[in-house]
Amino acid sequence: MLNLVHLKVLAAVARHGSVTEAARELHYSQPSVSHHLSRLEAATGAQLVQRIGRGIRLTPEGRLLAHRAAEIVGRVDAAATELAAQVGLQAGVVRLAANASTLATIVPQAAAVLAEAHPGLQLGLVDEHPVEALRMLRHGEIDVAVVFSHADGPVEEGFRLRHLGDDPVHLVSREAGDRLENHRDSGWIGGCARCQEELGAVCARAGFRPRIASLSDDMVVVQSLVAAGAGVAILPGLALEAHRRPGVHATETGFRRRIHAATYGDPPDPPAVAAVLAALTEVASGALA
Repeated sequence: MLNLVHLKVLAAVARHGSVTEAARELHYSQPSVSHHLSRLEAATGAQLVQRIGRGIRLTPEGRLLAHRAAEIVGRVDAAATELAAQVGLQAGVVRLAANASTLATIVPQAAAVLAEAHPGLQLGLVDEHPVEALRMLRHGEIDVAVVFSHADGPVEEGFRLRHLGDDPVHLVSREAGDRLENHRDSGWIGGCARCQEELGAVCARAGFRPRIASLSDDMVVVQSLVAAGAGVAILPGLALEAHRRPGVHATETGFRRRIHAATYGDPPDPPAVAAVLAALTEVASGALA
């Protein structure tokens, strides 16, 4: 039978690529870490690590089990958090990840609503893009992920999405009433991989492919570059609500991001998580179309 402590050790070794670093994180001795790995290999009947000089590396079987171990350990930690929150919503932290534009607008307002309704609860916040936020959610590192997408698509098994609203995407340039078609040959300021996919989809509607001249995920930097004539960009309405620089103009493109609050696992949500979702829904109803 698999032992949770052994799995926790394997996950730490995989995360750090080192017995020494795993021992430091877990506050174990190095021989203790090696002992746990040996016991896990005995329990599974598989070689999980290989000796490479003075170090080690995971075998394919070790990498497979380590991936699941991270998820299992994360879910156990999440269960402990949920149980604490279950006791009367008196205290505890709900961990939430969101991207910058949402974290600067909807989330702080939801935190204020939550504080009024449940003063014992707190939000622990992390700034992450949707892909990483969903990975953290699956592994139990957070409880809620606020994510965006630009098209409906299949939902990966295990995730449950609550649609909070749609956020209009704007062309940001130095001209009022500007049009996408005016910038077929302009340099564009791109962002993360998902943001660049969104930019490509927006420009494709206008019949061209954008030429990426600069890269930044920072809404302040993007607008400063546009104001300086270094390119044009697209930004969602929430980003423009969070920060609006003089000297730039925003024109709606007709394109919208779909904003969701995601949780993981079977319903119902724990009371603390449900309270956070209710606060996000209340705020988003007034902030998003």
